[in-house]
Amino acid sequence: MYSRAVRRGRVPRTDAEPVPCLLELALLHPDPDDMAWLVPTSPQEVMTRLLRGVHDEVRESQRRVGSAVAAFEWYAGLGRQLQASASAEGTAIRVLDGLSRIQAAMDEATEACTTEVLTVQPGGIRREAELTEGLHRALALRGRGVHMRDLYTHVARHGQGLLTYLELMGDAVEARTLDEVIDRLILFDRTVAFIPANADRTMALELRHPALVEYLVTVFERLWRLAIPLTASLPDTGIEGISHREQSIAALLAEGHQDAVIAERLGISVRTCRAHIARLSETLGAASRAQLGVRIAQVGLDGPPGGTGIPVGIPDQESPSVR
Repeated sequence: MYSRAVRRGRVPRTDAEPVPCLLELALLHPDPDDMAWLVPTSPQEVMTRLLRGVHDEVRESQRRVGSAVAAFEWYAGLGRQLQASASAEGTAIRVLDGLSRIQAAMDEATEACTTEVLTVQPGGIRREAELTEGLHRALALRGRGVHMRDLYTHVARHGQGLLTYLELMGDAVEARTLDEVIDRLILFDRTVAFIPANADRTMALELRHPALVEYLVTVFERLWRLAIPLTASLPDTGIEGISHREQSIAALLAEGHQDAVIAERLGISVRTCRAHIARLSETLGAASRAQLGVRIAQVGLDGPPGGTGIPVGIPDQESPSVR
C-alpha cells in the first residue's frame, strides 16, 4: 500500500483502512487539498520522529532500533525519489490528524523555539485542565528565556486558573483581552503556526509557508494593539447601567446575530447572553427585540466597543506585509 502511494503520489483513504499502521506510523497522512486522500511521507522523516525518544533508552532498545532501521531500509530508495519530486509547498502545510500527532508536533515546535510565542485563545474562562495540559511546554519555554504573548476574550479575566497560571509564569507571559478574538492560533518564532482544521479540534494544520505565517503574525499584532492588558480595567461604556459586555452584545445584536452566535463569539453561555439581553431591554426601556434594536441605535451602541471599527483580520494596502 505504501509503495503504491509513493508511486502514484496518493491513495484513497478507504484503500488504506485495512492497514492502520500506515497512519499510526505517519507513513501516510491526509492530503491538505482533499481529506479523502492520503499522501506518503518520506520514510527518513518518519524514522527520525519515531527514534526521537529512544536516545535515553539505547541499552534497552537496541533490538527495537535495529528492527526499525531494517523495516525502513527497503523504502529508502523510494523515499529519495519522493523527496526529489516533492515541491516546497508539500511541507509548507501539514495536516495533523489526531490529538497525539498534534501534541507531538507542538512539543517539537516548543523544543525548537528560542525567542517568541504568540497565541490566541478563544472561548471563555479557561479550565484548569486546559491550562495544566500545556503547562510543561510553557515552563520549558520560560526556562529558555522565550517571551510569550497571549490574547484572550474579556470573559477569561474572571477565571482564577488563568490568573494563577500568569502568576506562575511571571514576566515570561504578557496577556491582553478583547471582546472577541479569532479562532485558536499558536505561532512559534514567527516561523511555524498551528491552527485548527476542524470544529472539534481533533485535526490541525501546521503552517510553515513564510507568506502564511507572516499574514497570521500581522493579524495577531493588530489584535494585540486593540486589546486591553489584563492588568488594566475595562473601559466604561459612558452609559449608565450598561456594562462593557452588554455593549459588546448590543453591537452584535445590531449586526443581526442570533443569541447562540453572540455567546460563542464572546465566550459566554447562551443563558448568560440572554440574561444580558434582558437587562439591556430593561435598561433601554425596550418591550420587544425589534424595539431593542431601535434603542441600541438611538443611544449609539450599534458599533464595536471603543469605536475602532477596524477590520483587524485583513491587512490594508499600506501594510508592509502586503507590499
